[in-house]
Amino acid sequence: MDRDPIVAGLRRWFPALERRTGGHPVAYFDGPGGTQVPRQVVEAMADYLYHHNANTHWAYPTSLETDAAILAARHALADLLNASPAEIAFGANMTTLAFHLARALGRCWNAGDEVVVTELDHHANVAPWQALARERGIVLRMVRFHPETGELDREDLERALERRPRLLAIGAASNALGTVNDVAAACRLAREAGALSFVDAVHFAAHGLVDVRRIGCDFLACSAYKFYGPHVGVLYGRREAIEALDVPKLAPAPDTAPDRLETGTQNHEGIVGAAAAVEFLASIGDGAGTRRARLERAFGWLHRRGEALVRRLWEGLADVPGVRRYGPPPGRPRTPTVAFAVEGERPEAVARRLAAAGVFVTHGDFYASTVVARLGRAPDGLVRAGCACYTTDEEVDRLVAALASR
Repeated sequence: MDRDPIVAGLRRWFPALERRTGGHPVAYFDGPGGTQVPRQVVEAMADYLYHHNANTHWAYPTSLETDAAILAARHALADLLNASPAEIAFGANMTTLAFHLARALGRCWNAGDEVVVTELDHHANVAPWQALARERGIVLRMVRFHPETGELDREDLERALERRPRLLAIGAASNALGTVNDVAAACRLAREAGALSFVDAVHFAAHGLVDVRRIGCDFLACSAYKFYGPHVGVLYGRREAIEALDVPKLAPAPDTAPDRLETGTQNHEGIVGAAAAVEFLASIGDGAGTRRARLERAFGWLHRRGEALVRRLWEGLADVPGVRRYGPPPGRPRTPTVAFAVEGERPEAVARRLAAAGVFVTHGDFYASTVVARLGRAPDGLVRAGCACYTTDEEVDRLVAALASR
């Protein structure tokens, strides 16, 4: 199946990999839209619901156990992001959290204040700031990317930040093209300009270990369902930045960080599952040292593995007539996610054809509609294939062979 024994060991945890369609075992390349979930995560969520399910902050055992489970999850996600537990908030998803954060920040801004976004971003990191432009007269400035390379225009970013905006909102990696941005450098430029920074790490967090201290951002969001967990969003906020927010909230609700960012009853089982996903990732490393140390080793392997897979996929697609690849080539900063188009065939038709061969890919604009438009691929979009920890060399070869067998 694969020369790397770690892959075979990981695949045993994913029941979804037992699925077959049309007589073929399913190869899941849809991870950029949401990865498959290992048994450990589902079992942790089931255990919570069966044995500990309650609302929070009351004096009976299951409520106290729920409080402890949420605190443990804050610790787990803090280890994943190199933050402190008091800087980790949960929500429905990154999009909802971004709108909530934008609403809070916008209450302190005035008409004419500027926010910088980028063309590479998923629109969950654009639309919340567009809403402020409509509602409060905020000026939105969009940094270009180079369509020929799929990479951000650094000079355009610098020019935008020279205007001393209120906020830089930037993605750590493009969910459409796989491009990895130097967000540490971008956030440093934002600080020098007196701006806050918000990083969308949803696509990046499954492939690279986030370090909010090194990045130097004020806020960062990710979603557990992109790194082998359930559908729940995570928001890091520098503690001082959280406490300075004018957050829309109920008067009786806690006013301390991070609870003040969380509205209403949370998805407790999802939060437990997010913590279990972090534990799953840490288990890829050996068992020695702290959870953060194990995560560092695990993500070292994930990075090396991703580089090998994306090179195999990129080079394989080059041999298929009529295929055009988009985004940075192997060797440039990127995730193992490749976008492409097939001459004379709509992306949806390509996806359906591959699905019949047991190869599941995604198609469309992936809510990165500005990227797709700049590449001249609107309205149909692109085909996207993303490699995950369970992806094998053989599955990559199957994708390429199925694409070539028109």
